[in-house]
Amino acid sequence: MENSGSARAGIDSVAMLPATEEAYAALERKLLRKVDFRLMPVLICMIVLNYLDRNALPNARVQGIEAHLGLTGDQFNICISTLFAGYLALQIPSNLILTRVRPSIYLPVCMALWGLVSASTAAVTDFTGLVVCRFFLGFLEAPFFPGALLLLSSWYTPKEMATRTAIMYTGSLLSSAFGGLVGAGIQYGMDGARGLHAWQWLFVIEGTITVVVSLASVFVLPDFPSNTAWLTAEERALAIHRLHAHSGSVDEERGPLLQGLKMAVLDYKVWLLTLIVILKTSAGAVTQFIPTLVDTFHFGRVQTLLMTAPPFVFAAIVALGVSVSSDRLGERCLHLVVPLTFALVGFIIAATTESLAPRYFSLFLALGGVYGCYDITYAWMSSTVPRPIEKRSSAFAIANMVGNIAQVYSPYMYPKSSGPRYLPAMVANSGFVLASIACCATLYWCLRRENELLEAEEQMQGHDDDDAGSNASKDGSREGAVPVAVLDPGFRYML
Repeated sequence: MENSGSARAGIDSVAMLPATEEAYAALERKLLRKVDFRLMPVLICMIVLNYLDRNALPNARVQGIEAHLGLTGDQFNICISTLFAGYLALQIPSNLILTRVRPSIYLPVCMALWGLVSASTAAVTDFTGLVVCRFFLGFLEAPFFPGALLLLSSWYTPKEMATRTAIMYTGSLLSSAFGGLVGAGIQYGMDGARGLHAWQWLFVIEGTITVVVSLASVFVLPDFPSNTAWLTAEERALAIHRLHAHSGSVDEERGPLLQGLKMAVLDYKVWLLTLIVILKTSAGAVTQFIPTLVDTFHFGRVQTLLMTAPPFVFAAIVALGVSVSSDRLGERCLHLVVPLTFALVGFIIAATTESLAPRYFSLFLALGGVYGCYDITYAWMSSTVPRPIEKRSSAFAIANMVGNIAQVYSPYMYPKSSGPRYLPAMVANSGFVLASIACCATLYWCLRRENELLEAEEQMQGHDDDDAGSNASKDGSREGAVPVAVLDPGFRYML
């Protein structure tokens, strides 16, 4: 049934497409410009504010929130990790819901709610209040990132995904840089204004901006290709056809939600990619403590906050360069392994010296290595799990949910007692990076073997263009416990 629906959708969309290659290419360029102009700026603004609100607490620590709330022992670390307890709870249900509702309404509503919670954090007076706010902040932020990935994968082909994902994810890195700059400005100019501490102004200002942007994004953010009103009928047909041509299916075909979830859970490729995510996230959790690490250099509060920005800006530049290269070359594995190797060097330097210059330099290597290739993992998942949409949405949610479990335990790797070197954390981060590299190599070998099997099966069965869909993918459901995804002849996994 899925295959016949795919074929009908393909035929319907082809009938409306330009007849010549030149006209097709011109319409495709026009479509991409139109979608890029409407989708990418909104997602960048949303992810910047998502991470600004999430990472306001580490900057507030430098501004004295611990002393003002009377936090002691590991209470600050508990507040950091509590956000991710809420964050994990809504990942999979939210992404499955997103396949049935309008993203242009669902994501902005979630954004407005987390902005309100973030602004409300300024009113907390003790540890309990801060924990409650952090939990609900994580709960309401949960739909955004996996939802944004699903939306991107519903508009862009596999060879366009890494660059677009990097452009979006660069916003998260820049937000970490801007967070320090905003914190420095508030610390310098607003501490004590109207009786509020600098950290209270930080939450009020960032939360308010989030709510305002969420209201504006309702009018700009697109839905899916088939139901976006500001596309012409010809542009909608092309948007649908482009994805059908690359994956053999269209997202407008809907199947049972739980079946898609089960397909994702049973697919070993999803779990290998998820393992890469959690290992990289474990090492990348150092970002939660960049202000704390820089504070060990013993500069003033304003200078400490300013010095947190350059490593994140560097990581953003690396992410864009790596992703553009990955899309142009149609390669994923090496574009993960090479940056991770530099991250490994950075963590080793941080573990072996207390000198200021080498330790600061190590932050550039660590952040540039881990986060410079972070989006490549999700782009690899998009091309490895192309269909159906319920499975792809579940795969994104599983990877993001399991990956962020690292954020629950990783704060405890940075107790104040282990500063300024934080040796146990840096040694552990080195191990996480090495294991992630090993997983990349394993997935590369598995996908290469899958491609060889697909090639051999096509040659043996003598497929022609009229036999579309007779290839059953090796998609983790070989035993028949759940209907398999079907791949068109000529489909190959990106390596």
